[in-house]
Amino acid sequence: MYDTLIIGAGMSALAAGIRLAHFGQRVCILERHTTIGGLNSFYRLGGRNYDVGLHAVTNYAPGGDRHRPLARLLRQLRLSLDELALRPQIGSAVAFPGVRLEFSNDFALFESEVRRHFPGQVDKLRRLVSQTVDYDQIEASTAGLSAREVVGRIIDDPLLLEMLFCPILFYGGAREHDVEFGQFSIMFRSIFLEGLARPFAGVRPILKVLVRKYKALGGELRLRAGVARIVVRNGRAEKVLLEDGSELSARRIVSSAGRLETMRLLDAPDPLAPSRGSRISFVESISFLNRQPRDVGFDRAIVFFNDAPRFRYAVPEGPVDLHSGVICSPNNYFYEEPLAEGVVRLTALANYGYWKDLPEEEYRLEKLRWYDRLAASAVRFMPDFRGLVIDTDLFTPRTIERFTGHTGGAVYGDPQKHRDGTTPVKNLFLCGNDQGLVGIVGTLLSGIGVANRHLLKD
Repeated sequence: MYDTLIIGAGMSALAAGIRLAHFGQRVCILERHTTIGGLNSFYRLGGRNYDVGLHAVTNYAPGGDRHRPLARLLRQLRLSLDELALRPQIGSAVAFPGVRLEFSNDFALFESEVRRHFPGQVDKLRRLVSQTVDYDQIEASTAGLSAREVVGRIIDDPLLLEMLFCPILFYGGAREHDVEFGQFSIMFRSIFLEGLARPFAGVRPILKVLVRKYKALGGELRLRAGVARIVVRNGRAEKVLLEDGSELSARRIVSSAGRLETMRLLDAPDPLAPSRGSRISFVESISFLNRQPRDVGFDRAIVFFNDAPRFRYAVPEGPVDLHSGVICSPNNYFYEEPLAEGVVRLTALANYGYWKDLPEEEYRLEKLRWYDRLAASAVRFMPDFRGLVIDTDLFTPRTIERFTGHTGGAVYGDPQKHRDGTTPVKNLFLCGNDQGLVGIVGTLLSGIGVANRHLLKD
């Protein structure tokens, strides 16, 4: 009998496991696949390591306020900042037709860019910042409020409004066009005020630190241990049945699989399913280059782009929306030495329904076609890198669903969030994307929060 079973070995699950094991609980994390990380993982192909999910660690802000998210999670997990080996970005940008707003980990740069391109909006930007400052008041004061309505009452230049929403939605938008103002506030702070960083070797060092800490505290991790069913009796989760036919019992269960996916493990309908909206997913290509991107004039960590004054964040009617996207280069951070090869990652909104049922041969051909189209779209906003490419891969919503179990390849989970982590079953709790905390720091805080709020009281 375990104290707690945790379904899935993503970052929220690992954080919850560390927190519980630290207080002496007997904890077991169950992962269906052969590796850990969930949406923030990695794989090898053709002798190269490909990161999945990680563009950058937001909320960097390495010093100062102990109440900032990164400082909180380090304290809760008993980790040091040095263990994560984060290095700050060189700089990033939001690019729309005729306007490019540069930003870095110094907010003064972004403010000066707004002053240069939108001189009448600087005081309004400062007013917006003042309303996003206090994390402890965000949830209580903004629950259910539309960010577009709230921000639109402050920022009255339509183009600047769209440019602010572009990175926020791409890095945390679980539903079309909008987010709650509380989530906007969290993302705005994490990207523009606290900044971006990245470990030299990508997501793997972070995962290794978390697993090492978890196991050192006595936590158990089982790979190839997919959960087929959660057995409930008298309103309580009693045990899980694994796909190999074995059973495990626990006093409590935490699922990082997502609310809808967890309801399916209960053989129960989700009572909130009728209210759900479209599930946002993406395609992403990863290209290795024979030169560093900055050698051909691209020195930005991330560029969020859109080719029209209005930014449309929705499931596209076609396979991929080429009007907007994210360009990411892990080379463009302040490392002590350069990465061995240049890397460019391109991300765009995608239609799960198109990709899910393609026959295998057609699916492979479509990935090749859309890689070319995605690259052609991106080079409108960056130097043309296509002649430097020595290796590529592209994943789709179908890939995301296959390896994460997220219905519809939903990268940010369910459009309707459940912040307290509870379910209709008394001793079954949720952590991860469906709590509404996004990014690596947010995901880790989700697992910590569920552990503290529900699992360490007794």
